[in-house]
Amino acid sequence: MPLYAAYASNMDPAQMLERAPHSPMESTGWLHGWRLTFAGDDIGWEGSLATVTEDRENPDSKVFVVLYDVPTEDEANLDRWEGTELGVHRKVRARVHTPDGPRLVWLYVVDGYEGGLPSARYIGVIADAAEVAGAPADYIERLRLHEARNVGPGPDEPMDNQP
Repeated sequence: MPLYAAYASNMDPAQMLERAPHSPMESTGWLHGWRLTFAGDDIGWEGSLATVTEDRENPDSKVFVVLYDVPTEDEANLDRWEGTELGVHRKVRARVHTPDGPRLVWLYVVDGYEGGLPSARYIGVIADAAEVAGAPADYIERLRLHEARNVGPGPDEPMDNQP
């Protein structure tokens, strides 16, 4: 069975345990010739959603991923989380370079136009997930410095400077 490659918040094994409890983390790797981008500004929470796309202009680009061995029962649950039945994401296959050699994987990509900004909160979630998964420090730093929109405090956070 091909492996699932997570490149956004699902890189965090604790989150994946909630969404796909029978899907152990197997490895990490890199999608070479791809880049992390954002799309679906009209369908995302607080802004655009993370996605990946092949980067034909810069074949040296790469995206850090976490690989999970996902059985059918968990795949259906992940599909619901990712909104595949609603057309939010679609699945594609790709080859990931791992320490043990290349592996065939499937991953979700946003089925929408590239563009828009993610929220700062979402960027933080992705960077935290990459850190927990063991991504290199320079990759995590690039994530944390990605341009983002500030959408204000969450529902449980106080607003500053209120009259």
